[in-house]
Amino acid sequence: MTAYNWQKSSFSGDTANCLYLAAVPDGAVKLRESDEPDTVLTTTPGRLRALLLGVKAGEFDHLAQ
Repeated sequence: MTAYNWQKSSFSGDTANCLYLAAVPDGAVKLRESDEPDTVLTTTPGRLRALLLGVKAGEFDHLAQ
């Protein structure tokens, strides 16, 4: 696996389940979760921004109930 500079979400604190992000040289963004570190998703900064805005706006709240 390529070594990326993974950044842990500060919201995760000291919990065992964490989300990690890494910016890669080609401009993509990699995401992984601590429970499945070998499963890596790749997206673009624009798509990640759209997801984060949707989460902040509550568009996915129904999925957490």
